This record gives sequence, structure tokens and C-alpha cells, in this order.
Amino acid sequence: MKKITTVVAVILSIMFIAGVAGAKDWKKVRFGVEGAYPPFSFTTPEGKLDGFDIDIAKALGKAMGVEIDLVAQDWDGIIPALLAKKYDAIIASMSITEDRKKKVAFTNKYYQTPAKFVCKKGAIKEFSKDAIKGKAVGVQRATIHDKYLTDNYGKDVNIKRYGTQDEAYLDMTAGRLDMLLADSVALSDGFLKKPEGQGFQFIGPDLTDEKWFGVGAGIACRKGDTDLVKQLNAAIDKIRADGTYKKIQDKYFDFNVYGE
Repeated sequence: MKKITTVVAVILSIMFIAGVAGAKDWKKVRFGVEGAYPPFSFTTPEGKLDGFDIDIAKALGKAMGVEIDLVAQDWDGIIPALLAKKYDAIIASMSITEDRKKKVAFTNKYYQTPAKFVCKKGAIKEFSKDAIKGKAVGVQRATIHDKYLTDNYGKDVNIKRYGTQDEAYLDMTAGRLDMLLADSVALSDGFLKKPEGQGFQFIGPDLTDEKWFGVGAGIACRKGDTDLVKQLNAAIDKIRADGTYKKIQDKYFDFNVYGE
């Protein structure tokens, strides 16, 4: 019995030491950001990264007591670059979906907003599958909106995919698209509220089905960095509790962007 007890104690000690050794002391966190998805993430004329995601990243770093670096990365390669250790976490309005959870670990959500379609004012009287049949619909490539559009309307519309949301906006104003599909807040602030978006409007319902749109936007980390996920979750809770989150939210939005 004593031998068994000793063996168990040794095993537990080894497990404990391994756990401590495996836990990284995070003094700096590198965040992968897109920089092309206003108002969440954009690049100023001076070349500075700014936006809601950027401010949240800075606030989380302060709450964790760590230095942060912001690494700009095109959306198409944002998860592969995380897995290649170009940075430690992604804060880029990435929705938490089952497909993505197969590749990365997510924090809890830090905001949640619905997706919507946009069209030219008066162009479509009432949204339906028949009404949009044959239309050219723009969407950012490799996003949840791309997947939703492909799965639900892929046989009915002409899908045009873009590397950035701004590219889609340009084609919409140039008349090369009939509709856009994206996050409702990104469409509102990044397009509809701007001079070039004045002739356009939302159409159709809020799109929130978890199968395609997940349970909100989270911060993605590598699956092995569970300690970083825990620290980021604690930091999200902290900035929501101390008023920092609301201060950042109110800078960009006039509503509760966090959701229920």
C-alpha cells in the first residue's frame, strides 16, 4: 500500500511540475488584427491601426498587466498566421463558430451583432429568395457571411467575393453589385453613414443563426495556450466590470454592442 501511495504521489508531483513548467509567463501578447474592417479595425491615413477591436486589445493588455504588439494581417491568412506563431491571439471581429473551434481556442465573446443585407434604395421592395434571384451579391471572402450566403443562396445569386470589406464597398458604389452581406454594424458605420452609402439601405431580417453566425465575436488563440485564454477571459470580465468596456463602446456606438 505504501509503495502504491508513493508511486501516486510521485506521479502527481510530476504532473504538477509539468503543468507549472507548461504555463507561459505572458509578459507580452502579440495580437493579430485586420486593419480593414471599420469601425472595428481600420488603418488611419497616417498608417496607424485604430478602431473598436484595437482599443479593446489595448484595454485587455492593460488589464492583464502585459505589453501588447499589434500585427496587421490580411483576413484570408489570419488563422494560418496564428498557428504559425506570427502572433499569439487574434482580435479581429472573429465569430465563435464550431468550424473555427476545430482549429483554434476561443475566449468568451467580447461583442455580438447581427448580419444584414444592403441594397440600393428602392431596388428591392421586399426581401425574399425570389426577389434576389440572379442578383450580384458581394461578401468578404472566407467569412461567416460568405459561408451563410453560399449555403443558403449559392444557387440563386451571383456571389462576388472580396479580400476586404472596403473592396466590396467600392464595387457597390460603382454599380457592380446589387447587394452586400456583412455585419450590420460594419455596414452601418463603414458604408451607410458615409457619403458614398447615402443611396443604400438595409433589407431583410437580422441574421443570427448560430449554425453560421456563432455566439458572438471572440479572441482566437492556439489550442495549447489555455492559460492565455483564461487570462483574456478574466481581462474581458474586468474591463466590463470597471467601466472600461462601456467607455470604448460609447466611443464607437450608440447602443449595447455586447448583446445579451
